[in-house]
Amino acid sequence: MRDNLHSHVMAWLKVLLPMAALALLSTLFLLSRRTDPVTDLPLSVPGIDDPTARQQVNAPAFSTTTRAGETILLTAASARPDPARDGVAYASDVRATVGLTDGGDIVLRADSAELNEPDDAANLSGSVVVTSSTGYTVTTETLHSALSQVHIESAGPVYGEGPVGKFDAGKMRIDPVGDTGDVQMLFTEGVKLVYDPRD
Repeated sequence: MRDNLHSHVMAWLKVLLPMAALALLSTLFLLSRRTDPVTDLPLSVPGIDDPTARQQVNAPAFSTTTRAGETILLTAASARPDPARDGVAYASDVRATVGLTDGGDIVLRADSAELNEPDDAANLSGSVVVTSSTGYTVTTETLHSALSQVHIESAGPVYGEGPVGKFDAGKMRIDPVGDTGDVQMLFTEGVKLVYDPRD
């Protein structure tokens, strides 16, 4: 009789003890504070109060090929969108390389730029430097360039040097010439040249 009672008690304990353990565990989980790993992530960066500054993109790149076959590659140290205008962004430490169909290239460098995709325009400013594979280096304060084709124009005076010597001019334009596919640098509005003959 005693052995039979002992067997019944042991059988019930084998069922009740695991159920009690599960009940304790479930109580712990129910009473613990729920944590959402997404909402608990910090959304602010110390020292940055402007929400648009958090949208900054580091080392962005933009590339395209024109209808005439030139390639345009634009890179920057960083860029951030304009919250008030769609398709407009501001970039810093900008470099644009235009690969010409004849194998040459033109490189533009600037401290900053406003990139306006709807208007197909890039406005470069702050110590803008233009170098060409033909040996010309030109500096200016502000430069306007298209994003989908080779069309570059200074907003004001330019200063430079090249195979012919040092020069300055009121304006500079870089455009394709007719249907040949060639691209030329054209200086206008009072060009002054200090000729430097070389051997």
